[in-house]
Amino acid sequence: MSAPVTVPTDSDRNVLRRYVPHTGRMAALARAELTQLGRSKASLFTMVVLPVFMTVVISSTTTQKSLDRAGLTAGAVLLPGAIGFSMLFALYNGVVSVLVVRREQLVLKRLRTGEARDIEILAGGALPSAVIALVQCALLTAGCAVVFDMGLPPAPLLMAAGVVLGVAMLTALGAATAGVTRSAEAAQLTIIPMMLLSMAGSGVIVPLEVFPDKLASVCELLPLTPVVELVRGAWTGSASVYDALGHMLTAVAWTVLAVFAVRRWFRWEPRR
Repeated sequence: MSAPVTVPTDSDRNVLRRYVPHTGRMAALARAELTQLGRSKASLFTMVVLPVFMTVVISSTTTQKSLDRAGLTAGAVLLPGAIGFSMLFALYNGVVSVLVVRREQLVLKRLRTGEARDIEILAGGALPSAVIALVQCALLTAGCAVVFDMGLPPAPLLMAAGVVLGVAMLTALGAATAGVTRSAEAAQLTIIPMMLLSMAGSGVIVPLEVFPDKLASVCELLPLTPVVELVRGAWTGSASVYDALGHMLTAVAWTVLAVFAVRRWFRWEPRR
């Protein structure tokens, strides 16, 4: 006997409308934001060119002798670093700049008077940066794999988990940073702590294997470290299940904290 078909009630539909973003509105906001982004050469340079440039610079200064002591190859260091640069410059920096500028232009305030909900406005504004970061990660991964003859990653699921968690976390952290940023000019300053901490201590430039054990344990708690370590573990095959779960939980924890900060402190009108 077949089970009865459950028909959604009006109450169920209202719940879906409340908690499920409207993809059409998000896509429309993302297209408009992408158009505006295409007109800003400075933003495009930062988001598209700078991660590639930084990867090339780091590759030219990395010596195999120092990597041999850590038991790593150049590809295992530069590829996760390239992903980290994309997350920082294309995604995090892009989300902060877009949301702050649109708030100063009163765009966010006007959007809230329409049908778009808060999550749709924020996601629509961040979506172009996320897409650029994902495309850039794919291209840099392919480029590094070819240049360093790395082949396919032994654990591709770790690679996917690191990138997906990184996109979610850096988007939320970008929105949280935008919430405490007073102006577009100040955005160039408020992103500096995250940038410097990530590049110095998250394994983007120098792998954690080179650090003393106690310092490495502290650096593992930084936001970008889980992303870099998961991507590196995917290519080296050295990450244990315990380590991978620990990195994933760290990334999820930072994402939850960032979402809480956005809900608590994000400002939709210009800060005075």
